Amino acid sequence: MVTVCLYASQQTLIANLVNHPLVHTILCIGHTPHTYSSVVQLESGSLCTSQTLLRCIEHIRSEFLLIIPTESPVTLAPNAIERLIAVISDTCAGMVYADYYDITHTTQIPHPCLDYTLGSVRDSFDFGPLLFFRTDALTNCLRTYGLNQQLTSGALYDLRLKIATKYELFHLSEFLSSHVKHDYRTTGERQFDYVDPTRRDVQYEFECICTEHLKRIGAYLEPQFLKVPHEEKQHPIRATIVIPVRNRKETIRDAVESALSQHAQFSFNCIVVDNHSTDGTTDILRTLSSQYMNLHHIIPHRTDLGIGGCWNEALLSPYCGTYVIQLDSDDLYASPSTLQLLVDELEKGYAMVVGSYSLVNKNLEPIPPGVVDHREWTPENGRNNALRINGLGAPRAFRTSVLKNIGGFPNVSYGEDYAVALRISRYYQIGRIFTPLYLCRRWEGNTDASLSLEQENKHNAYKDQIRTIEIKARQRINAMKNA
Repeated sequence: MVTVCLYASQQTLIANLVNHPLVHTILCIGHTPHTYSSVVQLESGSLCTSQTLLRCIEHIRSEFLLIIPTESPVTLAPNAIERLIAVISDTCAGMVYADYYDITHTTQIPHPCLDYTLGSVRDSFDFGPLLFFRTDALTNCLRTYGLNQQLTSGALYDLRLKIATKYELFHLSEFLSSHVKHDYRTTGERQFDYVDPTRRDVQYEFECICTEHLKRIGAYLEPQFLKVPHEEKQHPIRATIVIPVRNRKETIRDAVESALSQHAQFSFNCIVVDNHSTDGTTDILRTLSSQYMNLHHIIPHRTDLGIGGCWNEALLSPYCGTYVIQLDSDDLYASPSTLQLLVDELEKGYAMVVGSYSLVNKNLEPIPPGVVDHREWTPENGRNNALRINGLGAPRAFRTSVLKNIGGFPNVSYGEDYAVALRISRYYQIGRIFTPLYLCRRWEGNTDASLSLEQENKHNAYKDQIRTIEIKARQRINAMKNA
């Protein structure tokens, strides 16, 4: 039998569940009135609070628990509950979730979820509207780990990480529900939600939850760092600004001129790795490189390179300096002193430094959320919290020798910077500058401006894989220390 926990606003779903032969109890959260005597009304707040979640758990008198954590209307497939029971019984998973349909104004769109992995520790993981638990697994985890009773936003996040510590979270690739879609923003608009400064308290709560999870699974790293190794090779120049580019004729001139207009007390150059552009970008770069002696225009021999592969071309170039500093082909430095500030910080002994940036439109006018400074990065816990979030910020600056020692960048065009930052943070301290150094231009030409669900899932799956690799490496480090 199943206990169903959902918001009282789900009136149609409640009516369909009341007489379901496998539903033992329905727990309604909220103040919306109903007319069913068999329904238990819990006039509590959000299911994301520990107070409400614990009240629901106290009422479970059945073998399974179905939580529907959304107030947006949900419809179950005809055999959804039967199928969930069968799968969780056959797999002995702690939780099962399934694919679903997004109901829009005009159509029904399939919404497949991702498989849950060791690295799926981000709080934004999409399970869909059905979270189906084995009651014995849930109570066992709460008996072992407890549930923080002060959580105001992350109770479900805390619960699923604790269950994932002991049990499998099983993804059923079947469409068992439909969910009315309300958020029609593009991926480019949604991707900065987690750095909204008005939600800093929520982010800190999520950070604490994730950090405790990393400690439970042996992947937490203390704030103790290796010293950056002594530079053995002499480089021809102090710093190199690296711009990978493909088909950015509208913005590449501005980016290059922003790089070359830097004022620094040391020698620097700019390497633009032109990944076989076909829109006129190459001609623009040829003209610019004939005008500037410290601009090096490289076209790789290979035609299978992503952004990471283009970075590796720059690292292996004879023009590459002691430090390499990132500039995307559609962005700008905020001032002529950006390069100097980043190199000054690197020379304090960091392997990598990350600045802060301002979001602007194509006309360089500020757009929400404004300054993105990633203040969730702290010297004490930044390397652990980095496993929860989707990036560390920009601009990024590196010691060339450190990048070469770790094998450079993965040859992909998404997440290559995140992979390298996690790898570096495993051993070395990453420096931070919280004042804006960079103008991040958001426009329709951004590669992540409006991703399809298939592309978004592919990106999220890759970053989850990167986190899995990093968690396994950190577990190995801790196991060796303990041995």
